[in-house]
Amino acid sequence: MKALKLTVIAILVIVILLGISNAVMAQVSVTIGSPPPWGPVGYAGVRYYYLPDVECYYDIESSKFIYYQPTGWVYASRLPSRYRHYNLYDGYKIVMTGYRGNTPYDHFSEHKRDFKKGSNHGERQMTNGERSENSKEKGGKSKGKKNSRH
Repeated sequence: MKALKLTVIAILVIVILLGISNAVMAQVSVTIGSPPPWGPVGYAGVRYYYLPDVECYYDIESSKFIYYQPTGWVYASRLPSRYRHYNLYDGYKIVMTGYRGNTPYDHFSEHKRDFKKGSNHGERQMTNGERSENSKEKGGKSKGKKNSRH
């Protein structure tokens, strides 16, 4: 009888501990937003892209572009007006797979040096979504191509 009670108690303790550990793990997990349709395919869980052609970052979590203005770093839903014709689907994106933090621009001078404007880096990037002929994405007009070329 004592053995049966001890077994039942042990099972209850295990069930309670499993429930607590699942609750703790749920609180620790990090949620990243959905990548934009113009983002490169295959990088779930990444928070930032660096866009060398416009020297800015894109934060997937907040769906904001981060770029430098004379007053400092700005978070905005759109690119600055000087890039209103920039095509996000065709522009090359550097996926910041190794970066963890909230200020990717802390490494801007390195990114600017390593990833020059206008270079395609020898690869073709497939995008998460297709664009329509007349769509206009945050920051640029579409030219009707289905995938980015870079």
